[in-house]
Amino acid sequence: MKSLLLAVICVLSLTTSYAQTDSIHSEKPETAHFFKHQILPLSLITTGALLNIGNIKETVHDHTPHTYNKIDNYLQFVPAAQMYLSDALGIKHLNNVFDQTKYLLISHLATGIIVQTLKSTTKVARPTGAKTSFPSGHTTTAFVNATVLFKEFKDTNPWLAYSGFVVATATGCLRMTNNAHWLPDVVAGAGIGILTVNMVYQLEPLKKLQLSSGRKKVSFIPMIGYNSFSLACNF
Repeated sequence: MKSLLLAVICVLSLTTSYAQTDSIHSEKPETAHFFKHQILPLSLITTGALLNIGNIKETVHDHTPHTYNKIDNYLQFVPAAQMYLSDALGIKHLNNVFDQTKYLLISHLATGIIVQTLKSTTKVARPTGAKTSFPSGHTTTAFVNATVLFKEFKDTNPWLAYSGFVVATATGCLRMTNNAHWLPDVVAGAGIGILTVNMVYQLEPLKKLQLSSGRKKVSFIPMIGYNSFSLACNF
């Protein structure tokens, strides 16, 4: 139990530190600042890889309490739902809904490729035996959603922006307590999610990609189901 609490505190401390550092630079970051902000996600990915060495992950897992629920299948999408709900409530945000959705979907596409490639390459066995453990896809998805939420609301509603990281961390913890993943899988997944969103938001060509439909308005409706997230596009 102490090991799990320590892991939660570490991830929360790191993500909060990241959020506070990023919020200081609300203007378009210089190249040096951008690379400085990648220290956290790169550290998480490196730490996750190193924790696979030896018996550290087994020791942590042995001291982790076990739960039997499927909440993490839904919790991973909560930050994205928070973003769209906040948009609908009129809370001021950085980008319009189309740009938010654009960055969110591109980030998920990129992380999906990265995660599946790493799973098939590393072939790390899960606690249950299946060799698809590293990194955690649920955790990566949760941190992608949380990081997009943070970037959109960090300057207008810090409490809302930070809350996504709490939800994402809870998702990672549940992946461990539900006996689906090891600590390294969760830590690396968090890093991959944060790093990918940072890169997507930085790429200038993506910022120029717009959808034009004359005078028609385009709206996106988030749809959340069991272990899935989709968007309905209404012209």
